[in-house]
Amino acid sequence: MSPQTPDNPATRRGVVRLLNTTGGRLLCLAGAVDAAAVEAFWRRYGREPARIDRIDARSVTALSEPGRELLLDHVETAELAGRPVELRPSPAVTRVLTGRERGAGTG
Repeated sequence: MSPQTPDNPATRRGVVRLLNTTGGRLLCLAGAVDAAAVEAFWRRYGREPARIDRIDARSVTALSEPGRELLLDHVETAELAGRPVELRPSPAVTRVLTGRERGAGTG
């Protein structure tokens, strides 16, 4: 793996992961969730929204358009299945989701 690949922790700025917790499945976003972080998530877990119970995005510092789409896809899929999820957003996520800021970073 070359140092320029998106999976290299030294070059990746944000992360998106699925975690199994005692409270259920958690979608966790942290850092600057750019297109590379979303692509790494899709390679690891696939493009279909996963069944989740909660979303923790309190550590997100910037949310790109692909990051916003990934987050909303998971929320909408859960709601359509009758399983609304708890979203814990950071101020950066709240700004993007409320339309006060377009997706930040490269997209």
